[in-house]
Amino acid sequence: MRKRDHNVFANGASLLICGLLAGVVVAAAAFPAVAMSGLAAKAGAETFDKLPTELTVKMAPQISYLYASDGKTVLATMYDENRRDVPIADIAPVMQKAIIAAEDHNFYKHNGVDMKGIGRAFVANNSANETTQGASTLTMQYVRQAIAYSATHPQDVVAATEDTTARKLREMRYALQIDSELSKDEILERYLNIAPFGNGAYGVFAASQVYFNKHPKDLKIEEAAMLAGMVKAPSENDPTTEDGFDRALKRRDYVITNMRDLGYITPEEATAAMATELKVTGKRAPNGCVATSKNHWGFFCDFFYRWWMDQETFGATAYDRERRLKSGGYNIVTTLDVQAQEAAKKAVEKHLKTGKPEALMLAGIEPGTGRVRSIAVNRNYKLDDPAKPTNGKSTNPKAPKGTRGTWPNTTNPLVTGGGDITGYQAGSTFKMFPMVAALEKGYPLAYTINAPEEYVSKYPVEYNSPAACAGTSKYCPRNASKSMAGTHNMWSAFGMSVNTYFVPLEERAGALNSINVAKRLGIQFRSSEDAKRATAEGGGDLWGAFTLGVSATTPLDLANAYATLAADGKYCEPIPVQEIRDQSGKTLDVASPRCEQRFKPEIARAAIDAARCPLGDNSPTSQCRSRTTSFVRGVVDKPVAGKSGTTDSDRTAALVATTKQLSVAGILADPDWPESTEKMEHSKVDPAVAEALRDAMKGKPSQQFTPPSGKLVQGDQRSIPSVECQAVETARSRLKGAGFEVEVDTKPIDSKCPANTVAGTSPDGRTIKGGVVVIKISNGRGGANPPSPGGNAPGLPGNPNGPNLGRPPGE
Repeated sequence: MRKRDHNVFANGASLLICGLLAGVVVAAAAFPAVAMSGLAAKAGAETFDKLPTELTVKMAPQISYLYASDGKTVLATMYDENRRDVPIADIAPVMQKAIIAAEDHNFYKHNGVDMKGIGRAFVANNSANETTQGASTLTMQYVRQAIAYSATHPQDVVAATEDTTARKLREMRYALQIDSELSKDEILERYLNIAPFGNGAYGVFAASQVYFNKHPKDLKIEEAAMLAGMVKAPSENDPTTEDGFDRALKRRDYVITNMRDLGYITPEEATAAMATELKVTGKRAPNGCVATSKNHWGFFCDFFYRWWMDQETFGATAYDRERRLKSGGYNIVTTLDVQAQEAAKKAVEKHLKTGKPEALMLAGIEPGTGRVRSIAVNRNYKLDDPAKPTNGKSTNPKAPKGTRGTWPNTTNPLVTGGGDITGYQAGSTFKMFPMVAALEKGYPLAYTINAPEEYVSKYPVEYNSPAACAGTSKYCPRNASKSMAGTHNMWSAFGMSVNTYFVPLEERAGALNSINVAKRLGIQFRSSEDAKRATAEGGGDLWGAFTLGVSATTPLDLANAYATLAADGKYCEPIPVQEIRDQSGKTLDVASPRCEQRFKPEIARAAIDAARCPLGDNSPTSQCRSRTTSFVRGVVDKPVAGKSGTTDSDRTAALVATTKQLSVAGILADPDWPESTEKMEHSKVDPAVAEALRDAMKGKPSQQFTPPSGKLVQGDQRSIPSVECQAVETARSRLKGAGFEVEVDTKPIDSKCPANTVAGTSPDGRTIKGGVVVIKISNGRGGANPPSPGGNAPGLPGNPNGPNLGRPPGE
């Protein structure tokens, strides 16, 4: 603190007079009916002398600002008190003069305590037999506010503002201290930054915004006078109310008159200022996620708020963290990309407008940083008014009668999860996890499996249940279409979404390994039932249906899982901030990306290579056949990878699509009733995801995925012995001896070979060591042997641009 020169005798006199008058003048000013005596004066002097002289001042609560990723667009403001401190240089001189004219004419003359003012108050209050005048200087008023904000107990706040002699004494003692340590400009700056101005505005910066929508350095005479006139009684002199407007106008003109009489402005300026119509052009500052600059940004804001409340950096308890957010004066640059967010919301509303019980939920995240760029859903971010509810009834038939649903209004984290929101089944998008687990075990992309129409797995299920083979307790998945059966590798099976390829692949890779891959990619298993099942103790290694996406997830977690692979295996925690600066301008490390390399780059690149097949994309190494969602590549017009997914009975529909720069996942579901009997249509979610990604990527360069290389592509290729027309057992023996896994297709085919001998193999020619070779049985009816799907048949591998499979129900 910078000391100013003071007259030693003046200071000493002030201390002496304050002590003597403490029992008489102060009490009379505050309590004129109390009889004063010499004893009171003596007691007052002794009490004053014993008061502490050091005032501990804590920072008053400051508003925090949330910005979009451009650092300019205001997303939201959060505060306990709407205040932002500004230096005196950024406060218009007329505002400085106006507050002095309103509250303390002798501000530049006294030493913190105005003895003449105390005397006047003593005389006036005794004459009126009630308190008609106060004697508080600006410095004393600042002390009162500072004590209240520095209080650590509610009773201390009461003591700082109650109308007692003790409070007046304390203020006078501290005011003398403050005046001896700070310059007048410093005191004035502190006062203007702490004073209340009504309508939730504290300090002149907030007041200028709330009432005039401008910076305090730009205030005009009439505006400054109005604000200064409000300080005495902000609620009574509120110009935004019918009763307060006239009082505010009179107070404004009173202050302008004082400014003229004190020589701060000319008579002409005063006349012009008083002739100016009083207009309030600003508004009360919005507060919290229910008052974001655009309503649909509220869901992102909510994600940010939940993230903040989880950070120990901001306090040990939830209360401490919330207070830091709402009173710490932070400038927070979030990760919300306005272009990506607008694209997502536009796509959502285009394909499923707000007002439907089904929720079309999209999330976008940046690979390599984890920065969440967009969160959109066909909902309004607001609480439904219980007194006048507008939400539709819950679609859940088990809900109590009269229960309202989450549409069109909700503040639930439908897209990001949290609280009671555990997520939604994402179907075949989960086939990625056993594929990555298999790649980590050394199985290459070219690894072939004979995928029948129905596969009898080793996984147990309830006897004779819908998922079981008839009359057994074996899990027996089927494909969405009989045409999907045959020999597949990872490219073709992922592109066509072949269930009877991925369940046996999960057997080879291990169900628990597949589950752990999902966890490493960021799938959180929020449902307690899923979380238990996804462990060794909970029977995770027997979870055969895991690969078909029967576990719940959220669009954000799903987008991040594929983003991790797009980033060459670098996992990053989803984060809503990219920079946080405290009030001093210091950058906090808590906003830095939190990433780690969880997969070898070659593994991730191989997985992405296969994931290009479903969306109509190709690489120099890919061997795609038919595709489930081939239109996406044409819409996005960038290298893209991903996967669609559907649950049984079409209760949900999902699509995830990622470029190198952005991953977007969408899920269509009914949040109120996950077991909905309504069919969720891919015609809504698929184009919404593709268009959101396309529009978010506009203006950004195309970045190619790095194709995989080495044995993860083709593996250890071996020639397949020719066994045509041989006995089945002889052929089996030869093929096993050559290092292949052998299966026999018992359905005979037309062949020139004798009946019940080998017609050929699928594949033929070459395949990987340890790969599956299927023996085809001849019916002896002659005819040329059909080409093997594993050889030069369309799509494996000779036709990388095979036909679009479309999407049979249940994919």
